[in-house]
Amino acid sequence: MENKVIHSDPEIMGGTPVFLGTRVPVSFLFDYLEAGETIESFLESYPSVTRKMVTSALKAASYLVCQNVH
Repeated sequence: MENKVIHSDPEIMGGTPVFLGTRVPVSFLFDYLEAGETIESFLESYPSVTRKMVTSALKAASYLVCQNVH
């Protein structure tokens, strides 16, 4: 599964996976959700990230988890 919303580059945030075109680490999304926050709250805090980007990142994470279960 190709993911076009997550990008990792050693020159950007030391290679931390970020949402494409931003400096927002993808891990921040999971931190928000783990803390009981909503996607809306995340999007308000990081306006450079779109709902479509969040949805794509969550789908990619789901795909990876499901692939590793089998």
